[in-house]
Amino acid sequence: LVMIMDVEKVLADAGGFYEDMSLENIQKLKTEKEYTILFADDSAIARKQITQTLDHLGIKYIQNINGANAWIQLDKMATRCEEEGTDIMDEIQLVLTDVEMPEMDGYVLTQKIKSDPRMKHLPVIMHSSLTAAANQNMGKNVGADAYVPKFQPQELAETLEEFFMKGAV
Repeated sequence: LVMIMDVEKVLADAGGFYEDMSLENIQKLKTEKEYTILFADDSAIARKQITQTLDHLGIKYIQNINGANAWIQLDKMATRCEEEGTDIMDEIQLVLTDVEMPEMDGYVLTQKIKSDPRMKHLPVIMHSSLTAAANQNMGKNVGADAYVPKFQPQELAETLEEFFMKGAV
């Protein structure tokens, strides 16, 4: 018998830690272009923080609860775009993924995206509580374009702004 603890949930329940993260210093993206992100995270608390940040920025999103679901959705989207003769980046402009998830982790998801000719140009940002240099290097090795610590909405917003406003996407 193994006991598994959801540390994120315990911290959130204990002190409202994640609900208190302020978005007031984060400005909405100043652009007329609409952006859509596909993201994957198995943590309900992390998904809530991500959606709050994206809503605040004015970015549309498609959310998934793990890498396997995200991959199925991306593959279907890429197939449809290929059949229609369009680019997947007409549908979504970036993928944001957690690292540790059941069924398919963020490393495998990123590697699959970057090795698929239909979506290899799609930027991928890893968003994880695992912020050690080794984890970030693994992300780079599978093709991640950036690595952002979880529960840092300011840093996430700045990274997204860098991709969207400075011509990376």
